[in-house]
Amino acid sequence: MGYTCTCCGEHHPELPFAYGAPAPDFWQDAEGDVLEPERCVIGGQHYFLRGRIVLPVLDAEEDFEWGVWVSVSKDNFFRAEDLWDSPDRAAEPPYFGWLATGLPGYEPGTLNLKTNLHTRPPGERPVIEVEPTGHPLAVEQRDGITLIRVQAIAELLQHP
Repeated sequence: MGYTCTCCGEHHPELPFAYGAPAPDFWQDAEGDVLEPERCVIGGQHYFLRGRIVLPVLDAEEDFEWGVWVSVSKDNFFRAEDLWDSPDRAAEPPYFGWLATGLPGYEPGTLNLKTNLHTRPPGERPVIEVEPTGHPLAVEQRDGITLIRVQAIAELLQHP
C-alpha cells in the first residue's frame, strides 16, 4: 500500500509500519561499552533491552511498531539474559524500565517515560507497555492510530 507524500508530492510505493532505533539515546560507543542487537551496557552500570511499542492501527490489518530501548535494573537485565533462550521467559512478570529512545513527533518527548517490558518467547522481541497516562504515546498505544497518522510519521521521518 503506497501513499503520496504531502511534503514532497512524490508517490512512495510502500507505507512503513515499523521504525527502530539502533541504540539507546545515551549510547556513545565508549571503551568497554557493549551494544548488541538486543542488549546494551553503558559504563558497566546502565543496562538496556530492546523491545517494541505496538500501536494498533484502527483502519489497517497490521499494527504499527516503534523499535525502542528501555533502561532496566541490573537484576532484571541479568535475569533476562539468564532466560534468553528459555521458553519460560514468556511467563516472566514484566520488568519496569525507563524509555531510552526519544521518538520524533511527540510533545512532550518520550525519553524517560515509565514502561513495563513484557518478555516474549525466544526469537521474539519484548513488547513495551508505556505507563497509561495522558502522554500522546500512551494514548496512541491505548486507543490506536489511523493510517493518516502512520503516513504522518513516515513523512516526519523522511522530511525531518
